[in-house]
Amino acid sequence: MQRFDVIIIGGGPIGIACGLEAKKAGLSYLIIEKGPIVNSLFNYPINMQFFSSSEKLEIDEIPFISKEAKPKRNEALEYYRRIVTSNKLAIHLFEEVEKVEQRDKKFIVETSKSAYEASNVIVATGFYDLPNKINVPGEDLAKVSHYYKDPHFYASQKLAVIGASNSAIDAALECYRKGAEVTLIIRGPEVGKRVKYWVRPDIINRIEEGSIKAYYDATVNEIRENNLDINTSESLVTIPNDFVLALTGYMPNFEFLKRLGIQLSNDEKLLPTYNPDTMESNIEGLYLAGVICGGMETHKWFIENSRVHAPTIVKHILSKKV
Repeated sequence: MQRFDVIIIGGGPIGIACGLEAKKAGLSYLIIEKGPIVNSLFNYPINMQFFSSSEKLEIDEIPFISKEAKPKRNEALEYYRRIVTSNKLAIHLFEEVEKVEQRDKKFIVETSKSAYEASNVIVATGFYDLPNKINVPGEDLAKVSHYYKDPHFYASQKLAVIGASNSAIDAALECYRKGAEVTLIIRGPEVGKRVKYWVRPDIINRIEEGSIKAYYDATVNEIRENNLDINTSESLVTIPNDFVLALTGYMPNFEFLKRLGIQLSNDEKLLPTYNPDTMESNIEGLYLAGVICGGMETHKWFIENSRVHAPTIVKHILSKKV
């Protein structure tokens, strides 16, 4: 069985940052990622543009050069991939961690392909893999998706987009501009306040001119093959429909965290327990890094404000070795 000072679960930007720090510190390490490099970013919409500027997405002070101030998905994929390959980071791709067990102050990490021993484990798995379900009849139909990729697919189709955040608004605008008949279903009274400032006026104008139909204070009641029911503040509305994009957000894998023994708060936020000074969880030697630290508050942590987790964790690991 291979042994490491630290195993990093998750090969996203923060997992990569942790790998860089471990390598610089002379620690033996391994990054384990269940998909490709920066799997979550790979699954973002093809035309997605970041809210943050390129310098805020940089890790380890490696310059991120983009055509515009705010880079797009393809530029981010290139940036993080080059960091991994140029620095020859130890990373296993398409290998999923299935179990982590602590034995005699060591961790046994079992994956879909092998098993490893580590003195420390860093969990940097993000939150993009599990969608927040709307839990209505018809949600399991093939026409319903919780992920959006390319607007071309929805051209000339009647598309319902559920949600009011950046992902939903971007999808609504892109699909409308590719010829889809778009209906927005928004649970609150308005478009989300956190929508990108240069996008929010665009969607509001499209709604006001009638190019995109919007239902506010509304929820989906049932989805069927050719239509769906919407509960509004006034009545139940049935609209013709070909496809549904339920872009209602995502959540960390809380069941995985529980299996690791990490304590979660007893409220709807489900905040994992960790020491903000060291990022160590309630289990000695088990650390949290990146957006997973926010529990259900997925808007609190981003690449730009969680990059610091990597040097913080490695510094603490080194202090224990001394």
